Amino acid sequence: MALTSRHVLRLVACMALFLATLVVITGNTATPAHADGCYTWNRTLREGMSGSDVRELQIRVAGWAGYRNQLAIDGIYGPQTAAAVRRFQAAYGLTQDGIAGPETFGKIYELQDNDCTPIHFSYAEMNRCNSDWSGGAVPPATARANALRTMWKLEALRHALGDYPLIVTSGFRSRACNSAVGGATNSRHLYGDAADLVSNHVSLCRIAQEARYHGFGGLFGPGYPGHNDHVHADGRSGFVWDAPSCGI
Repeated sequence: MALTSRHVLRLVACMALFLATLVVITGNTATPAHADGCYTWNRTLREGMSGSDVRELQIRVAGWAGYRNQLAIDGIYGPQTAAAVRRFQAAYGLTQDGIAGPETFGKIYELQDNDCTPIHFSYAEMNRCNSDWSGGAVPPATARANALRTMWKLEALRHALGDYPLIVTSGFRSRACNSAVGGATNSRHLYGDAADLVSNHVSLCRIAQEARYHGFGGLFGPGYPGHNDHVHADGRSGFVWDAPSCGI
């Protein structure tokens, strides 16, 4: 059958629509989803890979290390990192494959602010001592980095507790601040990786019990001297837990 001018115009219109759709699909595939000014991942990460992007991921999923586990922030995507990613995915209703791709990164982007802190915690909340993070047991940059890691663990803990607010009553302390409140001379607060916690919605024992699953090496709560009105959680290597009134 010979093509009429009407058939030709219809064919041209269909081709134009197809090409426009192809451009949109290609553009969406080639352009990575962007974060909120903090950090953007440009590749899918899986077990066996390594790099600074793996390290950034580890910081954000370290709070999903599992019971009595701590995730090394070493830039190596090993079995522990894959397991933490799966727990993160399970907690937020994502595909549980242990692979960090657009879906997983999209959720992380939703959970972080422009300064890389999780949306429910802030540097100001973690440091009411002095704004430059000086005077502790480590250099200011290290104390601030430790605080960031702690906040992501707290974000995981908060979510596991039903997304009820957690209040940080004490975070980083300089030696002067620590002395003023009667803190131990070797307090983890001096390192920036400790947080004293309370909640108006969840019991202290519930906080302490759940914190065991979220990468905290130090954990002290009700029944431990001086800790009947808060839960202390920190990022020390190894595990020292003591909250007798909570069965810990």
